[in-house]
Formats: sequence, structure tokens, C-alpha cells
Amino acid sequence: MYIEQTDSTNSLMARILRGEEPGYAECLSEKIPVVYTGFQTAGRGQTGNGWESERGKNLLLSYLLRQPDIQPSEQFELNIIAAMLTHLAMKDRLSEEQKQLLTIKWPNDIYYGDKKLAGILVENSLSGSTIQHSIAGIGININQQQWIGNAPNPVSLMQITGRETHIDNVMKTFMVYLDMWQLYSPEARRQYYMEHLYRREGYWPFVEREVSTQPTMNAPSTADGQFMARIEDILPTGEIVLRDQQDNLRKYHFKQVRYVL
Repeated sequence: MYIEQTDSTNSLMARILRGEEPGYAECLSEKIPVVYTGFQTAGRGQTGNGWESERGKNLLLSYLLRQPDIQPSEQFELNIIAAMLTHLAMKDRLSEEQKQLLTIKWPNDIYYGDKKLAGILVENSLSGSTIQHSIAGIGININQQQWIGNAPNPVSLMQITGRETHIDNVMKTFMVYLDMWQLYSPEARRQYYMEHLYRREGYWPFVEREVSTQPTMNAPSTADGQFMARIEDILPTGEIVLRDQQDNLRKYHFKQVRYVL
């Protein structure tokens, strides 16, 4: 369902689910309810970050998975699903050479080279030992060319390909993959995620950080306390396991370590 403007597609989907938006209730009759918009007045990202998007220039959507049959202890799987679907949809828009630069940056950003093409925010509702539902919000930079906020490293599909892309066409492509998500086994989804991880090979600089609500996941190249490490694993809980150059294993939640860019 398309909405011209809303505060946040994730917030809108949550209100629809609670019965607070009767005008949009019909979307719940869909197998996988989806809302998308041309503009968000209060777009949200990870750890309190906002999401800047020029009106009518990008794809801003949220989808709802009801009772996704995933254990709360492994709910990071829902981030893997959203990241895989977004990555697949964007690959279809790129040349073979460009596809090599498209990656999934832990925990679930979509990167082109060292720049952010898409962001994902997954919000789960738990009830005891089950996940009642999962709302995944996805913002993909399609035709925007300038950012006025403090986003450190954005890039759009137009900047990559050099041509404008019809947003509805990207939405249709995403929906094809969304309708197929259960055809991918958990093992296949995890394999896809790991194979396409940003900086998945070799040693790269990282910086530890105190747990905070600060929005950025990246640190500047001048950051103090850097250490070189390679990605050893991503745990079902979503924690990243790094192996440093002294052969020590380091395990972090996504608020506890930053990439150095």
C-alpha cells in the first residue's frame, strides 16, 4: 500500500497492526503486508539515528512478518532476511562489475564500496518464547544526489549507475524477493549473508566503543584505539566475532564496536 507521506513506515505499520489506522487496515489482508511512502517526516534508523530522504527520490518501505517461526534467541535471523532481500533487489539494478562492490555491512546496512546505499531497521514483538511479529523498515537511496544532514557516507543508485531509476520498478523487484523469502532455508540465508559481508576478507581497522545511543556505527580514520582484525563469525544472536592480529577472539554487540572508514 502506497502512502504519499507518513512519519515513519515502521511506526505506521505498528499503528495499523494495533488498529489505530482504520483507513489502512486493508493492507493486513495481504499475505505479507507492506506499506511504502514518498516521504517520511520522522524516518528512523539504528540506535536512534534519523533517516534523511529527499521527497519522492527514494524507496521507503516497511513489511510485516506475522509469527515468522524464529526463536527469540535467534531473532537476528530477521535482520539477515531483510538484508538478503534488499541486497538481492539492488543486485538486479547493477552491472556485473558493480555487483562486486555491493555488500552487507554488519549488522544490516547495504553498502556500495565504502558508501551506504540502504539502511534497515528491524523491530520485533516478543511474547514469551515466540516472536509475535516482525516489522522491517528499509530505506534505499534511489535518485537522491545531495544530502543536507550529517549522513557520513551516503550513495544512491543514480550516483552508481549514472541514470534515474523508476522507484516503483525497484519496489516491484523487492516484492518478488519478499514473496519468496521462505523458499530460502535458514542455512541458505545465512550463507548468503556471510558470503556478501562487507570487508569479509582480510584484516581491517576497528575501534571499541562504550555502549551508548549515539547513532553512528563508523569511526574516522584518525580515531584512537584502533585494532586490526578480521571477521571470524556472526553469531545467531547477532554478535560479531573478530580475530585480531594477535590471534585473540573478540566478541561484540553492534553497539560495542565500530568500523573505521
